[in-house]
Amino acid sequence: MKILRTEKMKTRGGHPAKNQFIVHTDEGRYFKSYTSFVAFKSFDGKVTLDEGTWDYSTTTRRYRNDFLGEGIVDTRKKIEDGEYVLANLN
Repeated sequence: MKILRTEKMKTRGGHPAKNQFIVHTDEGRYFKSYTSFVAFKSFDGKVTLDEGTWDYSTTTRRYRNDFLGEGIVDTRKKIEDGEYVLANLN
């Protein structure tokens, strides 16, 4: 994986969020919270969630929802249906 750039996510007020990042790579985009990768979206649209951090805290959930563009009910359904894969991203 080659990291191309990293950007801070935005708060609801539009300000840069502390410790919440989107990491752009040559393979796709990662959502990183503090030092942990939480989710990955490949360029072909496949989503992988980190098995240990995808639902770690209220803050992680909020920014994960923003990254995926959906709520927790949709995310859990996609995991259950096998559309999203759980793996170790860290």
